[in-house]
Amino acid sequence: MSTKRTLVALVEDRPGVLNRVASLFRRRGFNIESLAVGPSDVPNISRMTIVVDGATTVVEQVAKQLYKLIDVVKVSDISEDNFVARELALIKVRTTPSTRSEIIQIVDIFRANIVDVATDSLIVEATGDEEKIDSLLLLLRSFGVKEMVRTGRVALVRGMSGVTTLEEEPPPPLHHLRPRVEQRGRHIPGEP
Repeated sequence: MSTKRTLVALVEDRPGVLNRVASLFRRRGFNIESLAVGPSDVPNISRMTIVVDGATTVVEQVAKQLYKLIDVVKVSDISEDNFVARELALIKVRTTPSTRSEIIQIVDIFRANIVDVATDSLIVEATGDEEKIDSLLLLLRSFGVKEMVRTGRVALVRGMSGVTTLEEEPPPPLHHLRPRVEQRGRHIPGEP
């Protein structure tokens, strides 16, 4: 059975890390449905939220392979956890004087915001779960969506347990806490 899985990876904030992670998924034949990357609450550590469609056992294997990448500090499959997920979308909608008020009403119903107004368009900013964004988009398409961008899913586990608490479960040894030489023989900058 195939299903959407949400992985969170904490990685060292270095050039090329995103490419290495994406290449791992490509080599395994996974299509990344969404990928959001940004700073975490830990200095020099970035947080990747990766949504893939795959069987649980296969995704577990990919998560184990992620640990083999030198810049990966921690990987968590939060799919079975109780988590909050959100997405941001910016949607440019075609407007006319006769449709503008109807579009504004729809935007208000979805608790979205209008962030730009032009004579022939509005830009709508919406945040929420994927279903909310999809529903809003479906209604706005009838007016003519000129352009759209979505961030993809970002997620946090509910409660006090968290993915960025590095002290929690003992993952494989943290790369930045032990001396290590890359396979090509180069010393990793910033390590003893």
